Amino acid sequence: MTQSSSNYEYPLQADWSTADIVAVTTLYQRVEDAYELNQGVPADVLLAAYRGFQQVVPQKFEEKQLGREFEQASGYSIYRTVKQAREQGGRIKMKGAR
Repeated sequence: MTQSSSNYEYPLQADWSTADIVAVTTLYQRVEDAYELNQGVPADVLLAAYRGFQQVVPQKFEEKQLGREFEQASGYSIYRTVKQAREQGGRIKMKGAR
């Protein structure tokens, strides 16, 4: 696991390459941005990060497991953030958690 700026560890797999870790942590960081930054995050940037994440984690069950672990650690939901980005577009600003 990698330490985030918010004093929790990102859920990662030991067998991932450096490129895989970068792709997955990029999604985690964009989700954090949606919750933490006043201006939120552009939906297209978030969805691009999600597509990169899916290249590393193609199995739905593993995606859900990592999403749960990330939400337990951070309080931020990947699922709800990506859902809002798909439905709303524009800039995504999430409320709640932390």
